[in-house]
Amino acid sequence: MAVAPLTIGSDSFEYISVTEEIAPSASRMVDVGDEHDGQRLDNFLAHELKGVPKSHLYKMIRSGEVRVNRGRSCADARVHAGDQVRIPPVRTATPAFPHAAAAPITLPILWEDDALLAVDKPAGIAVHGGSGIAHGVIERLRASRPQARFLELVHRLDRGTSGVLLIAKRRPALLSLHAQLRDGVTDKRYRAIVMGRWPLRSKRLDWPLVKTLTSNGERMVYVRADGQSASTIITGLKHQDCNPVGPVSLIEAKLETGRTHQIRVHCAHAGFPIVGDDRYGDFGLNDRCAKVGWRRMFLHAHQLTFLHPLTGQSMVIEAPQPAVFEHLLNHDASL
Repeated sequence: MAVAPLTIGSDSFEYISVTEEIAPSASRMVDVGDEHDGQRLDNFLAHELKGVPKSHLYKMIRSGEVRVNRGRSCADARVHAGDQVRIPPVRTATPAFPHAAAAPITLPILWEDDALLAVDKPAGIAVHGGSGIAHGVIERLRASRPQARFLELVHRLDRGTSGVLLIAKRRPALLSLHAQLRDGVTDKRYRAIVMGRWPLRSKRLDWPLVKTLTSNGERMVYVRADGQSASTIITGLKHQDCNPVGPVSLIEAKLETGRTHQIRVHCAHAGFPIVGDDRYGDFGLNDRCAKVGWRRMFLHAHQLTFLHPLTGQSMVIEAPQPAVFEHLLNHDASL
């Protein structure tokens, strides 16, 4: 197992606000490489035509402008190594101002082999660019490894969540792991510190969740009867009284489904919001925590169990609980 740290870009983000149009060029033929073997045609085009809306890609496919081995195809068809894809001329946009060079950041490598890379993501860094963030972990990782032919996120973590982040280095590995996630083969365990005294036992939360967008484009998730099924098993591990938070509990959360913000919403709906959660938490409590230096959400992806996509071996990847968790739990309530 590799334990050396991984250096990627910095955590200073560059925002894109001005673009310039690039005139369309002639049609081109693109050979599908091994790194794209088995990829959906629409995703292959999205990789080749960065910045082009997917709605336009689907229109090109439906109209027959995109051809695979000289024949028409559909968006969900799979391309294979050695295929030739005709890509028609398209007008794209590119940033008018290049991003400033980023200072390096060091992330611990929890595991690495020919198929997989697992890193311990810190809180406060997005896993990918978007919503005003120019670069996330995956973009910086690709920039730090220009020789790598394939690097893709297997799953995602919220920006405020730390812990195990799994990245595939081969497309067959990615497809296998996605199937495991879809079929419930994986086991995801999180650690969190919540307000109140969660019982020192396990309880299943089965509240359905619905996802909405606010007027400013932020995702919000609510418990609602007509939502998607969602199941989380919460186990109380420790109680503590600490200043200025009051009574808190260290819990373990086991995900049985993988809905957006699932643990955060389930905990808040149960009356035990996660300390530092700026969307579903107690904002007054968060302000008091910030004044003593605790400015993160106390949610950590502690353990991920899955079958190795190439060998079938059971893998357990763990990210140590951050030291700040113990700092909060051991803070003297008499201060």
